[in-house]
Amino acid sequence: MSVQYIEKEQLFVLETKNSCYQMTVDRTGCLRHLYYGKRVGAVNMNYRYRTTDRGFSGNPYEQAGDRGCSFDVMPQEYSSYGAGDYRVSALMAQAENGSRTTDLRFDSFTIAEGKYELQDLPFVRGLSDRVHTLTIRLKDRVTSLTVELKYGIYEEKDVITRTASLINDSDVKIRLEKAASVCLDLPYGEYELIHFTGKHCMERQPERQSIAQNIITVGSRRGMSSHHNNPFVILCDPHTDEDAGFCYGVMLMYSGSHKEEIEKDQTGNIRVVAGIHDDGFSWNLLPGGRFQTPESILAFSDEGLNGLSSRFHRIIRENVCDPLLMKEKKPVLLNSWEASYFNFDENSIYELAREAKELGMEMLVLDDGWFGERNDDHRGLGDWFVNEQKLKGGLKPLIEKINALGLKFGLWVEPEMVNEDSNLYRNHPDWALKDPDRLPVVARNQLVLDMSREDVREYLFTCISRLLGENNIEYLKWDFNRSISNVYSAALPPERQGEVPHRFVLGTYDLLARIREAFPHVLIEGCAGGGGRFDAGMLFYTPQIWCSDNTDPIARLQIQRGTSYGYPVCTMGSHVSASPNHQTGRTTPLNTRGIVASSGAFGYELNPALLAEEEKQQIREQILEYHKYYSLYMRGTYYRLGGEELNRNHVCWELVSEDGSEALVSLVTVNVEANAHFPFLRLKGLQEDAVYRLEGTDLTVTGAALMYGGYTTEEPRGNYPAVRLHFQKI
Repeated sequence: MSVQYIEKEQLFVLETKNSCYQMTVDRTGCLRHLYYGKRVGAVNMNYRYRTTDRGFSGNPYEQAGDRGCSFDVMPQEYSSYGAGDYRVSALMAQAENGSRTTDLRFDSFTIAEGKYELQDLPFVRGLSDRVHTLTIRLKDRVTSLTVELKYGIYEEKDVITRTASLINDSDVKIRLEKAASVCLDLPYGEYELIHFTGKHCMERQPERQSIAQNIITVGSRRGMSSHHNNPFVILCDPHTDEDAGFCYGVMLMYSGSHKEEIEKDQTGNIRVVAGIHDDGFSWNLLPGGRFQTPESILAFSDEGLNGLSSRFHRIIRENVCDPLLMKEKKPVLLNSWEASYFNFDENSIYELAREAKELGMEMLVLDDGWFGERNDDHRGLGDWFVNEQKLKGGLKPLIEKINALGLKFGLWVEPEMVNEDSNLYRNHPDWALKDPDRLPVVARNQLVLDMSREDVREYLFTCISRLLGENNIEYLKWDFNRSISNVYSAALPPERQGEVPHRFVLGTYDLLARIREAFPHVLIEGCAGGGGRFDAGMLFYTPQIWCSDNTDPIARLQIQRGTSYGYPVCTMGSHVSASPNHQTGRTTPLNTRGIVASSGAFGYELNPALLAEEEKQQIREQILEYHKYYSLYMRGTYYRLGGEELNRNHVCWELVSEDGSEALVSLVTVNVEANAHFPFLRLKGLQEDAVYRLEGTDLTVTGAALMYGGYTTEEPRGNYPAVRLHFQKI
């Protein structure tokens, strides 16, 4: 069994295929973290711990004579504020008398087969995996606040999930002021932090830094996981690279404001606390009430960062994304946005569809501008009825004509937003988030609907259900084009306004869940001005997310590479767009644009009528190749290839079939040099003794030769050249 409790030692041992996680209940009743790392066998890792008097580190009252016993230096499983641990805490709660001290001690535990599920929040599905659930209950004896820590152990997939439930077992209200999902203490060793920062049109750029005795905070206060800091952090040994070394990943399944705190304390202990951002957060936990924190995903690798990525890729691909939609083949689509923006009618959209079909595409997606009085971004959001001045006769006849071409049809929506210039806002101004007697902040000329309100969600569900029920729409692009401010709900009393940020996220999840249940075969692509909500929480409902509004392939190399540390290729919406690029003005070859975009959920965002016949033929060939390698893009093991020299001028990645019989290598040169070194790379994941043929050549070579001897490509020439190599076992 992947979970053991050794009663004599009060020891919990959680084991996956390659990792071990240990906890113990010490003599004070504190649940102490002992170890997370490579499997170590039947060894109680408590032997590593030594205690001494640490100055200014107080002692539990019942252990006042033992100055070496202090919560301030003890590795803990779920830290709380006020009881002598001065490091970052996972929990802060205020009792009815105003006290903010919480002292959690062990109460009980259960072990069960199967994976726990969460109500109202996304979670890692159990499906047919061999999973066990460990539940540990901690209790504050004074306030009767109980914390249920749940662990899901995916033995074969090398992943552990964590979440915390806070339960008020008293007869008075308790106010939660911080409720994190996970606290992870790593007591020994030197670590560096990798986190993923950025901005709109340049998301998820990895930053690596050493950790000094300090507190590093990563997060978002924007009401969304954000373009700026992804809810995913990595701790690694300073010598860890892509292929070797110890590393740990902590990923929060949450799409709202989040906070990851990384602290190195006076003893060298590293603590990571991750969860809902506590700025502006509070929750009134009534007697008998329960507050559920979002789930987090933990993974350990001793095979470097590629090994860590593969664990996250597999669990997201197979257990987070909707398995029904993951079984269905994703269509190659043409999105209308960069082809026409707001300037279109039913005839021009039909012409786009006709051109798309002629090139071998499979879906036409009508983007912003089809509804209300929406001729620009100043008006119309919230009025989800067809603008018949643009689309004569409505959507249905247009969709029927497009379907008659043999194409599917998709539609853009932005349900959580509203313009002041809309019928919805004029009729229900109180449905928008805004402070009383204060002018609201506007962004992109829009306000944010109060998704915590049931009447708002019911209106949106009715509108979207009507669209999907009356029309053959097989895809929704679900956008979210501003950060949230003025977080005040007209539907809640003053003392509950701190609940609004989290209730907003719960409301979005509720609406998505209802639509998914009512229309299970409709593919929803998440979007938030591109990658502003690219997180595992959204992937539970939307199995692909528009990776970035920046479609420049050279910029996309870095965006998609950064995204790949935590998220699989199949979740990244990626399109071939026009050249010069609309965001950067850069000119790149169509071949390079195709190679970059095909490492994702593939499509096009341009006007085919403006292409030369030679370019059209090239697109036909790109689409045929995408279908040919589809299984590798969707299910292949992903490796970031390269060393210092290769990475200076090139970006290279590889996708390998699960059995290692097939590999697809892509290389883009971002800096062409005169008299340059030939690009040299070593492949990964092949069968050593197997013989592979390089497609299009007579070259046959063993897997061992490709992995250890490597492969040298031709000298790159021209502007941003790219090459794709397909190796097949013979």
